[in-house]
Amino acid sequence: MKFARRDLRGSLKGFRIFLACLVLGVAAIAGVGTLSSSITEGLRANGQVILGGDIDIRLTHRAVDDEEHGWIRDQGRTSEVQTLRAMVRDLASDRRTLSELKAVDNAYPLFGSLTMKTDSGAENPEARLEKKDGRYGALIEQGLSDRLEIPLGGQIRIGELDFEVRGIIQSEPDKASQGMALGPRTIISSVALRETGLIQPGSLIRYHYRIALNSGRTVADFYEEASAAFPDAGWRIRDASNGAPGIKRFVERVALFLTLVGLTALVVGGVGVGNAVRAYLEGKISTIATLKCLGASSSFIFRVHYLQVLILAIGGSLIGLILGVGGSVFAAQFLASTLPVPPEINITIGPLLLATAYGLLTATLFTIWPLARARETPAAALFRDIVSAHKRPRPFYLATLGLCFAVLVALAILTSRETWFAFVFVISIVCIFAILILVGHGVQFAARCVPRSSIPSLRLAIANLHRPGAATNSVILSMGLGLTLFVTVALIEGNLTRQVQEQLPEKAPAFFFIDIQSNQLDDFVATAEAVSDVSEVNHVPNMRGRITQVAGVPSEQVTVAPEAKWALRGDRGITYAATPPEGAMIVAGSWWPEDYAGPPLVSMDREIAEGMGLVLGDTLTVNVMGREIEAEIANFREIDWTTMAINFVLVFDTHSLQGAPHSHLATARADGEGENQLFTAITNKFANISVIRMKEALQTVSRILEQLSSAVSAISSITLVTGVLVLAGAFAAGHRKRVYDAVILKVLGATRKDIFITFLLEYALLGLITSVIAAATGWFAAYMVITDILEAKWINLPFTIIATILISVLVTLLFGLLGSWRALGEKVAPVLRSD
Repeated sequence: MKFARRDLRGSLKGFRIFLACLVLGVAAIAGVGTLSSSITEGLRANGQVILGGDIDIRLTHRAVDDEEHGWIRDQGRTSEVQTLRAMVRDLASDRRTLSELKAVDNAYPLFGSLTMKTDSGAENPEARLEKKDGRYGALIEQGLSDRLEIPLGGQIRIGELDFEVRGIIQSEPDKASQGMALGPRTIISSVALRETGLIQPGSLIRYHYRIALNSGRTVADFYEEASAAFPDAGWRIRDASNGAPGIKRFVERVALFLTLVGLTALVVGGVGVGNAVRAYLEGKISTIATLKCLGASSSFIFRVHYLQVLILAIGGSLIGLILGVGGSVFAAQFLASTLPVPPEINITIGPLLLATAYGLLTATLFTIWPLARARETPAAALFRDIVSAHKRPRPFYLATLGLCFAVLVALAILTSRETWFAFVFVISIVCIFAILILVGHGVQFAARCVPRSSIPSLRLAIANLHRPGAATNSVILSMGLGLTLFVTVALIEGNLTRQVQEQLPEKAPAFFFIDIQSNQLDDFVATAEAVSDVSEVNHVPNMRGRITQVAGVPSEQVTVAPEAKWALRGDRGITYAATPPEGAMIVAGSWWPEDYAGPPLVSMDREIAEGMGLVLGDTLTVNVMGREIEAEIANFREIDWTTMAINFVLVFDTHSLQGAPHSHLATARADGEGENQLFTAITNKFANISVIRMKEALQTVSRILEQLSSAVSAISSITLVTGVLVLAGAFAAGHRKRVYDAVILKVLGATRKDIFITFLLEYALLGLITSVIAAATGWFAAYMVITDILEAKWINLPFTIIATILISVLVTLLFGLLGSWRALGEKVAPVLRSD
């Protein structure tokens, strides 16, 4: 420790890149862990406000019956809310748009507060929504006011009833629990909803019953008694501990991805750590050799320098922790306005310990090799370090390397909630890392084998790729991994965006129509087909159901593949049909006869069925409007979701569901002016039918993809920044050799220009090789994701590949020449005397 401390008092110049790489990786992991736990804590602490109560009971299509209603009211204070989609029309301009409609009672909200901008008077919802002067009141979001240019006091029509706009919603306490919105919010009273004519048999309405439990009652008690009292009610029950499960899942997955990217940056930085240690040891070669000659043991040399690295790693990790926590606090303040509730700053020890462990393990992993080689190399060989071959570390150190690597991988996988995703990510990074190491050795081997060029500068540049101490492996590793991730993300983002912007609109219908009543269907079809430039009016029965059992096992106990989990979350759209849906591809089993009237049968999407481990003949139990229907799987279908046509995961035989109350879903294609004519004709004639314009929906998806890809690209850039730091460190580590090479070449008659051209060619070759390998690896990874995982059509994006190659070559040239500039100006005599 005394020798290590004395050495560190000299200078930390050789460890600047070491510290930068370590600080960046640890800060990213610590910041992400702290921020995600703060957001999760904010969601948990405000669970009652987000959910709207201690308990939320949800039913689709139907309200509770009198017995159920009485039991619910006995549990505590209650509030009843209905949500659905409806068209809102401005009576002044006749403009209309789709809105997310919420009907509330006088007790709403049980927790939190609904704030609004009003002209004057009372702010409570009850007073604003009640009937005055023959009209009920409505509260609308700013987005709806802007879209239809409706001012306060404006008149709107919903269904068959007119409303007066009496407030602009500024804060809706339970908005986060309502799921994805296809339009801006409108709030009316439950009494007014009953007069709009929107409540029809089979209408897609969700009934929510929020409960503030009586004193002394617990959530566990409620679940137990509800299950005993109404086992077949078909209720979907959530409690305040998970008020916004979608947001919570999103935060957890983003946190996982960010943590893994931070770990990747740390591993890439580990290459810089190894370079820094190697460069530091090269500056200490004479000192180490002298100490060995004076009797210092090899283990003493190893302990001294490992202690130095450990002290610096601890210091770098502490700096990273401070920056990470500070960054998470700043990010929490920035995100407060975009989240349903502000994050509760929660600095827990877990994420900080994990980040520190990652930092120390990475430093150890990449330090042991150069230290162990220096330990095993005799003093005489150290004096001839540039040309001498180093000994391989002894088995103990190799075993330690393996142990560090195993612990690092285990931490990344076992501390993750999404174990499979973490496993695939880590394995992918390890494979890319291994490929880049093999490529580095392959480039050096190829450089040795290529014929000697007649051009001196090119011959020297190629020789520099495989000479002792060459930076080839370090450059390919550091830049290659960052560039590979960057290319992969860029190509996936580019493909998805092009799919949405260019291909889907050509195939997609112009509109989706929902809540078409059975007695309206014929009139609706006739009205739509009467509009010029309208074609392919398709319609199917539509209702909602929830999968409760898979092959006889309760759905919450079934082990399901990640890609199929969404099918078990909440209610799913279901339909029935006598004949196979248009364009359906039956890949297993057979369709039932048109006049089938036996036990329930169901057709299922093949991918979802495989994810649930189902085979033909297994059963699936679905709760439809409180009725449990157990159906045998008759066939599997291949569904092409990219057509944007009407597709359902579950299609039942006609006999099983035809008698259930339901509405219909329809699509229609329209060209040119036919779109506006169709929209006007349907919304004028059918007040209850909601119209979703596909162009607007696709634009929303495109915007989300662009925002998501920008965020992911920015996150992946952390790895690229670390790679650039490591690249700078790699060239800095070879500075001593560059100086020596330049001096020898000058002695042999080379001019400064000749040396400059040699270095220029070497760095250009390194950048070109690295970028080509990264581009090829990234292209392959993106191609597999798009074609195999997302099952979409691949679109080549040559500009992304070319831009990557050019950027890589330019960055490598820049850092290489900056690192070598001083070497070009060194005087010959002082260098020769010092060596």
